[in-house]
Amino acid sequence: MDQDLLEEYIQTGNSIELNALLSTNPKLATIKTSHQVSPLMLCCYYKQPDLSEIILKHIDNITFFEAAALGKKDLVENALNENPDLVNDFSDDGFTPLGLASYFGNEDVARLLLLKGAEPNIPSKNGYHVYPIHSAVASNYDMIAKMLLEAGANVNVVQMSGATPLHSAAHNGNIDLLIVLLEAGAEVKALTDDGKTPADKASEKGFNEIAKILS
Repeated sequence: MDQDLLEEYIQTGNSIELNALLSTNPKLATIKTSHQVSPLMLCCYYKQPDLSEIILKHIDNITFFEAAALGKKDLVENALNENPDLVNDFSDDGFTPLGLASYFGNEDVARLLLLKGAEPNIPSKNGYHVYPIHSAVASNYDMIAKMLLEAGANVNVVQMSGATPLHSAAHNGNIDLLIVLLEAGAEVKALTDDGKTPADKASEKGFNEIAKILS
């Protein structure tokens, strides 16, 4: 099935076959995938920016949320000028535009959204309860995390597993983000649902010096 092939090519980064497939059947570029997101969003989640550009050649328009995920600042701004209520709306997979911009590292878009009134303390509406600060930290985007904290993001928010941003930073071994979070008041003794502290998360990944700092 062509849609299965499209998803396979996106997942494996096969730009040649993806382009050939869409050249034959361009409608596939607009059909929601089995992951319940568009092919364009699937490229974002699989960190395939080159494939995003291929898909863009085969579609006429992109959604506001796709623009936020791709870092298309002008499109995001135009959409907000037409409909300001979009700023805290939710994508098909339950994330706010600020959450998407934070996860995909689109600093200019995140800044614009905050200036337009995006609320940094709205979690995803998909069961995972992920906040923008979680997304920025999980993806190691230090500057976006700082921006969110300056805009009033709660440093100790908890996602579905009970993890705080500090848990994620410790798991990633990101000392710069750890410092930012600790200075903002991150709780070092916060526990995940399975009873792990940030220090435990660091130890599990072999970041022993970080674990000592957090103990």
